[in-house]
Amino acid sequence: MINVLVTGAGGFIGKNLIDRLHREKGVSVKQYHRGDDLSLLYEHLSNADIIYHLAGVNRPQNNEAFATVNRGLTELIVNYLKKHHKTPKIVFSSSTQAERETPYGSSKKSAEDVLKHYSRDTGADVCIYRLPGVFGKWCRPHYNSVVATFCHELAHDRDIDIHDADKALELVYIDDVVDSFIDCLDQKKAEETFYYDVPQSFHTTVGDLAHKLYQIKDMRKSLIIPDLSDKLTKYLYTTYLAYLDEHNFSYRLPAHQDERGSLVELIKSHQSGQVFMSTSRKGVIRGNHYHHTKVEKFCVIKGMANIKLRKIDSDDLITYTVSEQNIEMVDIPPGYTHSIENVTDGEMIVLFWANELYDPDNPDTFRLSVQQDDTDEKKG
Repeated sequence: MINVLVTGAGGFIGKNLIDRLHREKGVSVKQYHRGDDLSLLYEHLSNADIIYHLAGVNRPQNNEAFATVNRGLTELIVNYLKKHHKTPKIVFSSSTQAERETPYGSSKKSAEDVLKHYSRDTGADVCIYRLPGVFGKWCRPHYNSVVATFCHELAHDRDIDIHDADKALELVYIDDVVDSFIDCLDQKKAEETFYYDVPQSFHTTVGDLAHKLYQIKDMRKSLIIPDLSDKLTKYLYTTYLAYLDEHNFSYRLPAHQDERGSLVELIKSHQSGQVFMSTSRKGVIRGNHYHHTKVEKFCVIKGMANIKLRKIDSDDLITYTVSEQNIEMVDIPPGYTHSIENVTDGEMIVLFWANELYDPDNPDTFRLSVQQDDTDEKKG
């Protein structure tokens, strides 16, 4: 079994990495947290096959702490390993700030140099990741991630402050970072290669980031889910939900009620249409209309229904009897007038999907009875 040591185990990346290593890889993981005694670190170093060196500071109370922790802890680790002739692989989370002459950037660059010298002296594998802004679940807001801060504020119904909407951002998602780190378990370092990249990163601006997150927040009112085929949007949506308070996971949906029953819209999408549901009392017939372009799917999840269709230029009637006893989906093609009737004594519940959002200015819905005995008062 591979023995793994994670420094900075209580941090954002550390928690995500350890969870994956434990649950998916089944490796033995030792953890070193800020404030732990150095004797514990030395004990773990003695047995480690691979070290994920994630410990560091980026917002200390004084600049001296940058060198003390970011370079100093790295030197302490390397010196112990050299003294005891240990050559575990080291994966180091550096920062793109290492390219800048700031106290933080200089301390990261200095730690990188310590590790490169260690590799050249001992032959040990060293993998350095200069990470841009990492975002995802469990990231601490108001610390070092604009995504975490924005998500936290919006999830708590507070507006976000934007000082420079055009400021460029490079972001990587936590799962992509962890995937890349885990690949290092078995990956052999190429000769004289120290620097590795997370395969996928995203380039945006502060203003565009805020716009996407406001759209995500507003989904509970608009019901319009953002375009999740865009990976950055998908990951931001996932991240935003992680910042909701536990009492705020649910939200009410408006129900449109009349003598027939109720209709509730569930989810809308400009790319994928919308999902809605209806309840219908005994004998209620909904529909009796057709569409030219819009198509729908009907699925009865409670009760029993007769779904009837007739091509608008034909007298031939098609009937599907469906029920909760044998869940099935019925496609409603364009050019077919259609209806759905509750044929049970109790309430019927139906899920619907339409391939486009309802547009009151162009509804693409035209009244036409499937059967002449479908009276007006029963029509949907």
